[in-house]
Amino acid sequence: MNNSDESDYLRLTLSPPGQCHSSLFSRDHSVSSPSPDHRGFVDEGCSNFQLVTPASSHNSNEIGGSVVDRSSAPRRGRRGGGAERAGHARPKDDRIVPAYPWATDRRAFVRSLDYLLSHGMLSIRGEVVCKRCDGKETREVDLQSSFLPLSSYFLSNKDTMHDRAPKLWMVPRLLDCNLCHQADCVKPIIDEKKRRINWLFLLLTQTLGLCTLDQLKYFCKHTKKHRTGAKDRVLYLTYVGLLKQLNPSGPYD
Repeated sequence: MNNSDESDYLRLTLSPPGQCHSSLFSRDHSVSSPSPDHRGFVDEGCSNFQLVTPASSHNSNEIGGSVVDRSSAPRRGRRGGGAERAGHARPKDDRIVPAYPWATDRRAFVRSLDYLLSHGMLSIRGEVVCKRCDGKETREVDLQSSFLPLSSYFLSNKDTMHDRAPKLWMVPRLLDCNLCHQADCVKPIIDEKKRRINWLFLLLTQTLGLCTLDQLKYFCKHTKKHRTGAKDRVLYLTYVGLLKQLNPSGPYD
């Protein structure tokens, strides 16, 4: 070490911390000042002269002292997209496989009286259960002898009904049991699947009032009838709709 280097070394050693001798810095550690566009800063500790630049992109994060670029990371898609999203369920088709010979391929529609008689369907069957003995059986009702009295009753009392089902439709009399021989205790079995409800059997036995309001609204929905209101109103529309299906030329409206 010559005399000049020794003098510089002594001056650096005796300088206060955080200050650097200008001659030593300019001679051995020439560092250009950062440009304004870089937006960095020089660490105040002059021993390392480390340039520290803050992260300027929101797509980068610092993990464990290193900067990780997340701009290329895969993003999750939204749940429930496409047709599966709530409120965009696929609509049901009105065309179905007929559940009974007297039913059509349209939901809640039965064939006309003329069609049934011309095809030899003189009676309508339905599954029933007794409330007293729990016995189940298949009951048959005559098509003409059940329809004609019902149609006559409606036409005779239509003006006094005021578009509301009468009490005998709201609280129908049940059938008699052939097993335990009790009266007014046998009710039709109404299928849980609405498309399989035996509408014609319920009409001819005048037990449509045993249907729930939701089941009656299902009928009115698929027959394009107004389906809001109390049960007596919706039940009335169901009777009128089925009578009209059986006898399209009848004055039921």
